Amino acid sequence: RFYKEEEKNDPEHAKKLASLADLYVNDAFGTAHRAHASTEGVTKYLKPSVAGFLLQKELDYLVGAVSNPKRPFAAIVGGSKVSSKIGVIESLLEKVDILLLGGGMIFTFYKAQGLSVGSSLVEEDKLDLATTLLAKAKAKGVSLLLPSDVVIADKFAPDANSKIVPSSAIPDGWMGLDIGPDSVKSFSEALDTTKTIIWNGPMGVFEFDKFAVGTEAIAKK
Repeated sequence: RFYKEEEKNDPEHAKKLASLADLYVNDAFGTAHRAHASTEGVTKYLKPSVAGFLLQKELDYLVGAVSNPKRPFAAIVGGSKVSSKIGVIESLLEKVDILLLGGGMIFTFYKAQGLSVGSSLVEEDKLDLATTLLAKAKAKGVSLLLPSDVVIADKFAPDANSKIVPSSAIPDGWMGLDIGPDSVKSFSEALDTTKTIIWNGPMGVFEFDKFAVGTEAIAKK
């Protein structure tokens, strides 16, 4: 992703990339969700465009896990924005027994519940949606868990001052960047009851070591 045209999925850039090959094989499951020039754009100019063996194996496993899971079935969904996970969450609410939410998206849910979130990331135009998703989970009998505590920072930086506070007590001027230890414990206990788990998205800003603890703890679980 050294070229701006790559992430913009620029058609001309994709066409240039396509001119270098006779066919396209995507075997990178970890980047398959990105609509970039080298992952999605080139498929418009290269035929055949197919999945590689590893990608197909991952897809087969994922489809099997979701369509015919051993229960109880849990999903962990993280990431920064509710808007990028709407489809994932709505689909999972039809299938899972337990849904754990983490990442920046949780602050939109907190604000929708009337909690103060300080300077945390919030999608103001998705507050009603968050309320709807919470109600939908309840109606379907899905146990939807939000973090009970968070690690907050006084700035978005790896060297920020940080502290752990209850999710209901985020002060003004501070932003949540990770789930807290109590949340790790409660999430882990919930996962202990399950037989199938799928995970999409980090629990915090894992790019900064100080705020990667929650993601790493759940991964080790």
